[in-house]
Amino acid sequence: MNRTSRHLRGTAIAGAMATTLTLAPDAAARTPTLAVAAPTATVTLVFDKNQGDPTDSRLSVHQGTKLWAAYRAGSGTGTTDDCARARGWLPNGNWRIKVKTPTYNGSLIKGYAVHLQDMKCSKGTRTRTEMFIHSEMNRDGSQGSSEARRWDGTSDYRSNGCVKLDPTDIKKVFRLLNRIGWPTHLRVVA
Repeated sequence: MNRTSRHLRGTAIAGAMATTLTLAPDAAARTPTLAVAAPTATVTLVFDKNQGDPTDSRLSVHQGTKLWAAYRAGSGTGTTDDCARARGWLPNGNWRIKVKTPTYNGSLIKGYAVHLQDMKCSKGTRTRTEMFIHSEMNRDGSQGSSEARRWDGTSDYRSNGCVKLDPTDIKKVFRLLNRIGWPTHLRVVA
């Protein structure tokens, strides 16, 4: 553990102890050997949009200050207008995660998918609906034979606005988040 990590951990423990003493001074006085566990760091999922090439953006997984992983991801067809229906990238903000499943069976999206809440675009002129983090695959996660179900390379990072990952990468995201814990939101930044 490096010096900065030890400092942050020490600060967190000190803060928790101070909270305990403030909220329950009598209990703390009666229990001088009270041990306070370090709080578990929050898991955060961040989509960082690349202004120069929206199809070469990054989806990253953080836990507290630790970066667990970062993956190439795209959103939209190349335009940075988040109000452009079916071609603009995902608007900035905190998108609540509604559903996460490795066996999604929608009419267009199948397999590993994270369904996001509806949100207004930056101008407030359009509500972006049916937004996901997904890839191109069959419902069981395998590759299909049609274009919509088969990953062919970098051109497949284009989407109708959803965050789109390589099939191997979205499976890695699910495995990692199943292990360390799922966040409640996707944070989208530019």
